[in-house]
Amino acid sequence: MGLFTPARRKKPKRFTYEPRFYNPEKEEDIKRRMRVKRRKKRQRSPLSILYLIGLLSFALLVMYSLG
Repeated sequence: MGLFTPARRKKPKRFTYEPRFYNPEKEEDIKRRMRVKRRKKRQRSPLSILYLIGLLSFALLVMYSLG
């Protein structure tokens, strides 16, 4: 079952990889641009809110005119 093994378990072999073409400045620039994109994506434009209000008012108009 492996509970009482007399020998120590072997640890996994460490993997050390050094990228050949790694530029930390370029990596930081990419991360910074991704953070800026994420911030811009969260903001809603006023046009979408107006569109939502117009759609809701149209739905209410249709509902009350049929009822």
